[in-house]
Amino acid sequence: MSDHVILPLRGPLPILTAAVLWGSTGTASSLAPGGAPAAAVGAAGLALGGLLLVLSGLGVRPSFSGPEWRSLTVGAVAVAGYPLTFYPAVARTGVAVATVVALCSAPVFAGLIAGRRDRSLPSIHWLCATVAAVLGCAVLVLGPRFTGAHGGVDGLGVALAVLAGLTYVLYSRIGGELIGRGHPSGTVMGVLFGVAGLLVLPVLLAADTAWLGTVRGAAVAVHLAFFTTFLAYRLFGYGLRHTPVEVATTLTLAEPAVAAVLGVVIVGERLPLVSWCGLAVLGAGLALLTLAPARPSHAV
Repeated sequence: MSDHVILPLRGPLPILTAAVLWGSTGTASSLAPGGAPAAAVGAAGLALGGLLLVLSGLGVRPSFSGPEWRSLTVGAVAVAGYPLTFYPAVARTGVAVATVVALCSAPVFAGLIAGRRDRSLPSIHWLCATVAAVLGCAVLVLGPRFTGAHGGVDGLGVALAVLAGLTYVLYSRIGGELIGRGHPSGTVMGVLFGVAGLLVLPVLLAADTAWLGTVRGAAVAVHLAFFTTFLAYRLFGYGLRHTPVEVATTLTLAEPAVAAVLGVVIVGERLPLVSWCGLAVLGAGLALLTLAPARPSHAV
């Protein structure tokens, strides 16, 4: 694992705040007008949010090398690939299964990639916190399935959710490495999401966009663009400067916890006791990472 300094007020806290904002995505998208395609809703948020990230970084001239531009291209494709794999996974398996597979597979991918790239094993501290967070996330999200009768899980949907987790780790890793080399986080995120926004624009234009002309549709698109894309990824990029990617991906497991609480408070959903227990275990794992002792800094 990379030897970044982990400072709660500079690294984990911005990432946790970003995860809280991401947790509102499901509730916000559920308020979109009926008939609005799920992929188009996600594409609208990414396209507009990517534009905001580009505009916020116009004051700084990019100074990336040739190999870094190639990495940014791969990262942008990964950013665009996330909604194009995650939303179809939701359609095939449901929100619960898609969320738990995508978000719980991400820390595993991050740990494996970090171990291969850095030629070192993750720390016991990270491993224990990640196991607790992943288990808590799984119990939280799948709790209702444990207490009721449900059909089988779609294999292709699960595979798409795993791909979504991998794309998230890829662009987080690429963004984290470039930020660690001294590039401004706003510039890195602006390039990643600006290019990704262009890549998903055909998906938005090919779908029915009439929903964007309604007050509710416009409000949902603006929320997804400003809060869950622009603001969240500005915070996430800043947090990556002080937090290893494998730690950051575990911290973002706070997203389904926030989504579950918002579902109870705003949508009126009910969670069984087993889900609340999972929420407690997830919170303990995140607290363990957030309060991690500082370690010597080491450049990416």
